[in-house]
Amino acid sequence: MIQAIRTNPLVRGWPLCLFMLAGCSAMGDKESILPQEGATMKEVYDAHFKHSSLRHHQAQVNRGMGSAGVGDGNLAGFTREANTEIQSQFPKLQNPSLVMYVFPHLTATGQPVPGYATPFTMYEKTEYALPGETEGRR
Repeated sequence: MIQAIRTNPLVRGWPLCLFMLAGCSAMGDKESILPQEGATMKEVYDAHFKHSSLRHHQAQVNRGMGSAGVGDGNLAGFTREANTEIQSQFPKLQNPSLVMYVFPHLTATGQPVPGYATPFTMYEKTEYALPGETEGRR
């Protein structure tokens, strides 16, 4: 008899079920478990995202304020101007982009590959014009 009690899963599971049901009944009703006063879910949600966005904004500001070396000024304007100057002195010659569509197919091992589009330029490398070479062309 004792051997049957040890091996029968139903007999071993009953005490656990009774213990769990007793725990549920002893907890009380919903009002005693969950607080009925306080902030609504919308207020909690809005406060979380307001705090979260402020923290994100502050992190962005702090990231942009790196320590500058001695004698270094704000070089952001200079860098943009130099880039613009290079682009205006040495403009890229036209190299149109073409789009090729690859149809769905199977690989050598039989794996399916979905169809996709891939862009590529007409010429292999990008050519730059010499200063004044493109004036009058447009």
